[in-house]
Amino acid sequence: MTQSYKELLQQREALELAILQARKNEISAAVAKVRELVAEFGLTAQDVFPGRASKGGTSKAISKVAAKYRDPATGQTWTGRGKAPKWIEGRDRTPFVIA
Repeated sequence: MTQSYKELLQQREALELAILQARKNEISAAVAKVRELVAEFGLTAQDVFPGRASKGGTSKAISKVAAKYRDPATGQTWTGRGKAPKWIEGRDRTPFVIA
């Protein structure tokens, strides 16, 4: 009773479809249960996932750095961090310092 290669592939395909459908059904049931619990206890996303930031916000404060150098010809600025722009690269930075 040895099955052929093609028969086994067909069985595998049918089994993979059954697995996907079972997963979809169980995920739907799990989501429904979670929604029920959230509504019952009035939970927020922060209650459920305390380490995550809410949508639209970040958990870390992002601060802008003031410009330290300005190109008098174009008005472009540079903070002095990261790769130097072409207009100041390889030049003495003293004349470009913003007072």
